[in-house]
Amino acid sequence: MPKLLLATTNRGKAAEYRSLLKNLNFELVTLDQLDIHQEAEENYPAFEENARSKATFYAALSGLLTLADDSGLEVDVLGGEPGVRSSRYAGENANDSDRVNFLLNKLKDVPGEKRQARFRCVIAIAEPDGNIHIVEGECSGFIALAPRGENGFGYDPVFYLPEYNKTIAEISPDLKNEISHRARAAKKARILLEKISSKIQ
Repeated sequence: MPKLLLATTNRGKAAEYRSLLKNLNFELVTLDQLDIHQEAEENYPAFEENARSKATFYAALSGLLTLADDSGLEVDVLGGEPGVRSSRYAGENANDSDRVNFLLNKLKDVPGEKRQARFRCVIAIAEPDGNIHIVEGECSGFIALAPRGENGFGYDPVFYLPEYNKTIAEISPDLKNEISHRARAAKKARILLEKISSKIQ
């Protein structure tokens, strides 16, 4: 069975992709499993550029079909911040709790109805021969006034979904894997990967 490299060191993200891409005709492997520790350039100003950079870098390094993404949170009242800096928003060594608290502090004087936000995910799939495919997914909501819920990771505890009256950290992993930005992008990626798989066979 051909291998598909998931180019992430984020265990939460890798676990989500394993679920979202299950039953594909690929063996999913991670950078850690391949003992790859080099870091791709991902300081570009747009999600697509970062995803493309990571996918092409690790495909060339590993010789494998490679999936990489760049994703983040965009808050309208903050002009789209934190955007591509979502994981570094509160500093390089900040943890999820630090990032959430930093965001909430920035929004402390903003009323609930003006806290519109979206999660965006851009997936790049790079073939070792240089071909690259790009897909995107989005999930809209609001930033809650305080964290709620124990599921998920990152900004999930403060990303409020009005249609469910819950944050992403309060919904089930199964529901998250249907409606999240990553899930929506992964559904499109799955179609591409099925086509690539049929070409390889």
